[in-house]
Amino acid sequence: MVKRMMVRYKVKADRTAENERSVTSVFEQLKREQPAGLRYMTFKLEDGVSFMHIVSVETADASNPLLALSAFKAFTAEVRDRCAEPPVTTDMQEVGSYGVFGR
Repeated sequence: MVKRMMVRYKVKADRTAENERSVTSVFEQLKREQPAGLRYMTFKLEDGVSFMHIVSVETADASNPLLALSAFKAFTAEVRDRCAEPPVTTDMQEVGSYGVFGR
C-alpha cells in the first residue's frame, strides 16, 4: 500500500531557525535508523517562513515509520507553537514521478 501526503505551514519569523533545527534532527535520526518504506523531503519556500513536507509511505499495512521516531515526535509536539499558520495536510495521488520518488 502506498500513501503520499503534503504538509504545509508558516512559522513565525523569529522561530524559523528553531523549526529548521528540529527538522534537521528528524533527518539525522532517519539517516541513523533508515526505516524501510519511507521517503521524506522537507522544503523551505522562498518567503523564508513557509515549509512543505512531502511524505511517501510504502508499507504493507500503510503504517508510517516517521511517526515512531523520537525526533519527529519532538518536532510535532511544538510545531503549532512555532506556527503563524497551522499545518495543513493534503493526501496526494501520484500521476507520475521521476527520480527520488520514482520507481
